[in-house]
Amino acid sequence: MALVPLRYNVRSLFVRFSSTILTVFAVGATIAVFAGMLSLQQGFETIFQERGRSDVAVFLRKGATSEGESGITLPQTSILKKEVGEIERNAAGQPMASAELFLAVRLRKFDGGETNVAIRGVEPMTFEVQGDDIQIKGQNFTPGSDELIVGEGLIGRIADCKVGATLRINTVTFRIVGTFTGKGGYRSEIWGDLNRLAEALERPVRSRVIAKVHPDTDLAAIQAHYEDDLRLQPKVLSERDYLASQTSQLSGRFMAVGLFLAIIMGIGAIFTGTNSMLAAIGARTHEIGILKAIGYRPVAIFLSFMGEALLLGVMGGVMGCIMVLPFQGAETGTMNSTFSEVTFAFRTTPTAMTYSIVFAAILGVVGGLLPAFRASRMTPTQALRRG
Repeated sequence: MALVPLRYNVRSLFVRFSSTILTVFAVGATIAVFAGMLSLQQGFETIFQERGRSDVAVFLRKGATSEGESGITLPQTSILKKEVGEIERNAAGQPMASAELFLAVRLRKFDGGETNVAIRGVEPMTFEVQGDDIQIKGQNFTPGSDELIVGEGLIGRIADCKVGATLRINTVTFRIVGTFTGKGGYRSEIWGDLNRLAEALERPVRSRVIAKVHPDTDLAAIQAHYEDDLRLQPKVLSERDYLASQTSQLSGRFMAVGLFLAIIMGIGAIFTGTNSMLAAIGARTHEIGILKAIGYRPVAIFLSFMGEALLLGVMGGVMGCIMVLPFQGAETGTMNSTFSEVTFAFRTTPTAMTYSIVFAAILGVVGGLLPAFRASRMTPTQALRRG
């Protein structure tokens, strides 16, 4: 079966330039919304999962889904540090394990209102465990002091989060002495000495213990070892798996909202594409008659117009992706699973663009079904007479 040459459809798009542009922009606007939500989802997911390490173990309370709802007593943190043989030791022979405290507090935003900001109390060993993943800019806080360092993601977003400023936590006034960059949500946190923050926040327990473990350590085996130990029954995850678990729920919401908006707007884009193709068929009935008269079968006519609709959809998808590219790298904030604000960047990744163009192609195909079917059903005499 002979197919109608593709150049015929390409030429047709240029001949009816105004309706082509209208359809492309209608599809493009829909895809821009869809690609925008995908870019938010990719940005949020990436900032949590990037550089998550498999050689860092995270110990939580059994049943906890995040450190925000976890609680480990001081004797339990001591057991983890001393008894887990898979934990590596530093040059001084100390186990590379650190207890941490996590809590969200309300702070004022620069643009008005308040939001929850994560405060993390850490031990000096935390910096050894994290290594180069945490980079201090300026001065670090002194252990045992009322000093803090703030993540770079809070600078310019949260009032008083700058070097030299003070923050009052309950009845204790802390001074900010430096800033730091970090992976994942760390860049949206405030860090200070574990014991001083525990006293100020009146938290007698710790949220988690992190530890650098030997390569290829079976973390499930560590958890199983304490399964029947009444002293401690921890939940053990690699840092990579823990960070991934913190993104799944909100990432799903971004995807759901984006898909919902895209479907609503896509219905309008489908009608625009259908009307455009029907108008094109009305203006080209004479051409359709000639194509059939010279031997092209109805299936070839159908595929020709479906190809044209598909091309319109893909062009709209590319237009939508171009429309969101100027927002690449723009930062925003949202609440994560620990109910604290995390700052992340708008990231239009190749994955987001691929999904967007595929969705646009589907819109084009759906919009072209009726016009293509109508064109294929015309007889040569009907088409020539109407032309």
